[in-house]
Amino acid sequence: MSPALRTGIGGRIDRQKTVAFTFDGKPYRGFAGDTLASALLANGVHLVGRSFKYHRPRGILAAGSDEPNALVAVRRDEGRYTPNLRATQVEIYEGLQAESQNRWPSLGFDAGAVNDLFSPFFPAGFYYKTFMWPKAAWTRFYEPRIRAMAGLGKVPQGADPDRYLHRHAHCDVLVIGAGPAGLAAALAASEDGARVILCDEQAEMGGSLLGETEATIEGRSAATWLAETLAVLAARDNVTLLPRTTAFGYYGHNHLGLAERVTDHLAAPDPRLPRERLWQLRAKRLVIAAGALERPLVFPENDRPGIMLADAARTYVTRYGVRPGTTAVVATASDDAYRAALALHAAGVAVAAIVDLRTQVGGPLVEAARGAGLPILAGHVITGTRGRRRVSAVTVAPAAGGAGRRIACDLVAMSGGFTPSLHIFSQSRGKLAFDAESGNFLPAASAAAERSAGACRGVTALAAVLADGDSAGRNGAAGRAFAVAALDAGPGGFTGALPHGRDPARVKAFVDFQNDVTARDIALAAREGFRSIEHVKRYTTTGMATDQGKTSNLNALAIVADLTGRPVPAVGLTTFRPPYTPTTFGIFAGTARGDLFDPLRTTPIHDWAAGQGAVFEDVGLWKRARYFPQGGEDMQAAVARECLAVRTAAGIFDATTLGKIEVVGPDAATFMNRIYTNAWSKLEPGRCRYGLMLREDGFVMDDGVVGRLAPDRFHVTTTTGGAPRVLHMMEDYLQTEWPELDVWLTSTTEEWAVIAVQGPEARAVIAPLVEGIDLSPAAMPHMSLREGFIAGVPTRLFRVSFTGELGFEINVPASQGRRVWEAVLAAGRPFGLTPYGTETMHVLRAEKGYIIVGQETDGTQVPADVGLAWMVAKTKGDFVGKRSLSRAAMTMPGRPQLVGLEVIDGSGVLEEGAQIVADPGQPLPLTALGHVTSAYWSAVLGKPIALALVAGGGSRHGETLHIPMPGRSIPVKVVAPVFYDPEGARLDA
Repeated sequence: MSPALRTGIGGRIDRQKTVAFTFDGKPYRGFAGDTLASALLANGVHLVGRSFKYHRPRGILAAGSDEPNALVAVRRDEGRYTPNLRATQVEIYEGLQAESQNRWPSLGFDAGAVNDLFSPFFPAGFYYKTFMWPKAAWTRFYEPRIRAMAGLGKVPQGADPDRYLHRHAHCDVLVIGAGPAGLAAALAASEDGARVILCDEQAEMGGSLLGETEATIEGRSAATWLAETLAVLAARDNVTLLPRTTAFGYYGHNHLGLAERVTDHLAAPDPRLPRERLWQLRAKRLVIAAGALERPLVFPENDRPGIMLADAARTYVTRYGVRPGTTAVVATASDDAYRAALALHAAGVAVAAIVDLRTQVGGPLVEAARGAGLPILAGHVITGTRGRRRVSAVTVAPAAGGAGRRIACDLVAMSGGFTPSLHIFSQSRGKLAFDAESGNFLPAASAAAERSAGACRGVTALAAVLADGDSAGRNGAAGRAFAVAALDAGPGGFTGALPHGRDPARVKAFVDFQNDVTARDIALAAREGFRSIEHVKRYTTTGMATDQGKTSNLNALAIVADLTGRPVPAVGLTTFRPPYTPTTFGIFAGTARGDLFDPLRTTPIHDWAAGQGAVFEDVGLWKRARYFPQGGEDMQAAVARECLAVRTAAGIFDATTLGKIEVVGPDAATFMNRIYTNAWSKLEPGRCRYGLMLREDGFVMDDGVVGRLAPDRFHVTTTTGGAPRVLHMMEDYLQTEWPELDVWLTSTTEEWAVIAVQGPEARAVIAPLVEGIDLSPAAMPHMSLREGFIAGVPTRLFRVSFTGELGFEINVPASQGRRVWEAVLAAGRPFGLTPYGTETMHVLRAEKGYIIVGQETDGTQVPADVGLAWMVAKTKGDFVGKRSLSRAAMTMPGRPQLVGLEVIDGSGVLEEGAQIVADPGQPLPLTALGHVTSAYWSAVLGKPIALALVAGGGSRHGETLHIPMPGRSIPVKVVAPVFYDPEGARLDA
């Protein structure tokens, strides 16, 4: 550290705690409480990076998340490497290793700086015009080289070793921003007992008060008031304070995404802590107190190191105790920069001149500057700068034209006024209005339960900001409509490019520092016909990428307005997309990585099946036993044996993976009537019904057996893969279409193990184990359910079948699943009970013509197409998809319909997915009538069978069609889709 660059006293740093760190391998020292930016400035380091396209030297421009230049990479032990961090947000800690980016071979001498010499050949959109021939050369030659020369940080090569966690929370009032408005809002809201969460992206809460040295609040200094206020809030049980937490996205129904940085600032973080935490927060009311960002001035060569925002220069002096220069020129178009000039002067920085664009200046701050002897050049602008790795002088001239003069300096503090932070409000779908007096867009009509307060809605005076925050907090806590006070918009600043007499074609006056976009680039876009600001944004890249136009948007907008002769509101404003401030990918992934990215789900019987040598397959996220080979059997032999066992004796099958949803409430039957095609009101408790669910377009979405446990309770089963989407659809309709229904939905898939016992001996197998249930056919007919005990375990016993045989599905608590499975196996040995897997289940159901949604359907089948027209209630008032079924296209002749196929020439099993044609000799391309959906060898029938979707299939029974295959054509006969026991007699054994 250079003692000459530190103020003697003041700031919020801890001067008793020295911190060692490195930047580009060189050791430096700072104080606890420094950011990397403030510590580098305290060590006289102003060159911190190279620009995106031209590789121009770049220094620190801002003091917060709006920093576009000082992007660094941080290394930690164990391979941790994070690029593109803003040096203004990186808190230094002992051993911090930071590196500059986008330079080679070094920051001081960057070979890429040659791009600056050739910049006339790299105007906006040059790659759209220059590198279009030959066609293939763009991806093979040009693009890789352009990307190598331009860009920001390097992508980490290793896996991220850190942990990221998610947390869900609710509150009555969420306050975004802990500046004076946010603190006042949190105080007011929490006084009445409301649950309040206050978040702020900075390490310390306080916002602009952190650097305030002169103002008083309630008779106390700003620092004292801040400390006492934070202590009061921290002591309240109904308040949660979240520093280092960025609100990055506002979503529907006041759902907010917050990114909390938990350990990035620690030298030796606790390994039990996550690096970051994603808060998914639902708030009844929201107070947005996001403040405002200072605008830079657009003048020639305004990007040299040592040129920074005026409020940032003041922040470094008053908050961090750093003199960012020895001799300063303050360039401004608003009064606020005079505060920076006075702060610099008080800290011992010589203020060579205050260059004010305005010809008439006055007011308390201006008079204070005059009283301090600071030279003021009214009606003047900066027309150029000098210096390479740091600014060394500026040229100043009258704004109206005339000769300029050079002023030596090593710091330029510029201010074009302040732009309210509108991103959160804009993401809430609120409407903006342009305020001509301040020259800013401001929040207008709200679309959500939120209220902007303070500088983010144009209120600037400290007393007004505090009152505005207090009003917002009190209204939010009371749940009243937010009262909007009269706007204190404050004096306007300046937007657009400053006047200068130099050749525009040779001037680089930067608008977007991060993307190297100049006023000349925007002018080119306007000349080439881009009038929409969204088109200008994409053509020039201004306001894109991680910067999101924080410092550039309004200047770019004003330049386009001036060049096209339109008012600013007519040009419009670009969209603020979340995340407005860069957010790590890791925080979104959370724990969903590695094995947890695609979790392996197993049933309680899985380990038993594995021990028996089962071959498994993946079904959705589940591992399911496909078949149980014995004595060297291949799959065909094992499946044939298992099928015959079920048809002649009994089989046992693990059906735990079926989706299970409890639908409970006084309006449960009404809900079921609306969500399913068939009727449910008259279904008696203790009985089951096969349910069919459609999408809004009338196509089959899912099916499953539903049992009614009580008048207000249904046990719904779904397909294994369909469980999440069925529950999602149910919740969607319940919450958005039918909120008046008194119904609760609960996923119970994981709660129940399901053991299916199927076959003629099924009743005899389970009878000795069952207590409290009469299993006789009269007492427990097909499609019924009873509650009792099996092997001493509580059970929901369903008499249902997906095989066409007598069948029972035993539902027991998952923790007891394996014990009951083994008990049933033991009881079934005398009857030849045989475990079978999913492949056998597929064969058995195909023999009966039972469909599998997603196999016999492809998302374009209505119930009638798959033989389920009987399931569509004709007398119900309405259900999801009903109106779509009446469309002409749904009943037109020739729709693909479910049929069975028999192979005529004795060929083997057909291929699933094979196309079906009427005449294999027709000219190419063949006209397909449909395709095979399921194909198996049926051991009980002794022949191959297949199900298929065939155009007009219901009227083609008996026809011979053909399956074209390489080198041959297989003739097939169209038959009914039920191959085995069409009368259904075996269901009653």
